[in-house]
Amino acid sequence: MTQAAPPPAGRPSVLQVMLSVRRDERTLLALSALFFFLVMAGYFILRPIRDQMGLAGGVKNLPWLFTGTLVAMLVISPLFASLVSRWPRRRFVAVSYRALMLCLLGFYLALVSLPESSAVWVGRAFFIWVSVFNLFAVSVFWAVMSDVYAGEQSRRLYGVIAAGGSLGALAGGVLTSALVEAIGAPALLLVSLVTLELALWCMFAINRRVALQSSGARQAAEDVIGGSASEGFSLALRSPYLIGMCGYMLLYTIGSTFLYFLQAQIVDATIDGAAAQTAYFANVDIWVNGLTLLLQVFLTGRLMARIGVGLTLAALPLISIIGFLGLGLMPVLAAVVVFTVARRVTNFALSRPARETLFVPLSRSEKYKAKNLIDTVVYRVGDQLGAWTNGVLMWLGFGIAGLAFAAVPLAAIWLGLALWLGSRYRGLASAEAPTVR
Repeated sequence: MTQAAPPPAGRPSVLQVMLSVRRDERTLLALSALFFFLVMAGYFILRPIRDQMGLAGGVKNLPWLFTGTLVAMLVISPLFASLVSRWPRRRFVAVSYRALMLCLLGFYLALVSLPESSAVWVGRAFFIWVSVFNLFAVSVFWAVMSDVYAGEQSRRLYGVIAAGGSLGALAGGVLTSALVEAIGAPALLLVSLVTLELALWCMFAINRRVALQSSGARQAAEDVIGGSASEGFSLALRSPYLIGMCGYMLLYTIGSTFLYFLQAQIVDATIDGAAAQTAYFANVDIWVNGLTLLLQVFLTGRLMARIGVGLTLAALPLISIIGFLGLGLMPVLAAVVVFTVARRVTNFALSRPARETLFVPLSRSEKYKAKNLIDTVVYRVGDQLGAWTNGVLMWLGFGIAGLAFAAVPLAAIWLGLALWLGSRYRGLASAEAPTVR
């Protein structure tokens, strides 16, 4: 992690005034934002295809797909931790991303060569894989960022870095919406593969840049973290702070799953045709990422600096309380679109950068192993709780409005936990030494 240098003398540039970026940070920040741009573009090319395949397999089968995703995470998380224990950052990130690329190539070949009768099962496997891909690729990206940027830098620059991801997500959604009918979904998988490889080149360039700036940062990039493959579990269980992060993630994903199922039911009943449904999901992504981009560039860094990480974290639970109440009162497509856009914009623009900042004061083992566990396994456990709770409530006769109202008390608990995490973070950040660890 690089030590924050004092601001240079002289008249501030436009970037300094608008984005709080110093001249000596520009290259590294640009590489970081481009890295995230490419990761998110690759995912958002795939996301509408995944969502349509999930509907094609039947809304009633979605809980089983979430179960399959959790099982996949339980297998992958210790494998990744094993790589972290044995290899330096450059190598384990490269191996992880290229394994994802091989999977994409395999799905492309399956979609273009297997008979149509197997399409549903290929689609279900693809749904699970994309759900794993999203969490895993993004978690690894942010772990690298927490290794590169110091505490003060992360609060100031994570919004700009996240904006790169939002721009990439916007580009991915636009590509899918524009090209899915012209070239078909399988060809878009290859476009996503290329973006992942380019993202990996950005990571290599970041490593070189950091090594030039600080010998300590160069040593950290080359050091093997060590420990065991199961260390992420023990680290999370020993720390009240990490347990709090697990709780925050669980409540976030339970609420997200409730909203996902509510959206799936309303879209399935309202919009006809696979292409139209894919276009709907892509267009929602375009709105989300366009609005998120504006907030991340002009608001996120300033807001975290002014009101703190805790209050920034609390914005998403507050929006969720309001949104679930509104959806319970008006369970229609317009309401689900407004709530979905508002919730996802708040998550990407405010909650996600603040949540990633929580990891900056921690050890490298906690950043890569415990963080990956929270971002993947705990995330999908929350999916499971949300999916099966949703199924039970539907079986008991709860309609869309009843399901929405049932999520409100969970969001209220989540709000209190966000404020507690912000308080604990302030204590850790004040004790953090601004040097490479």
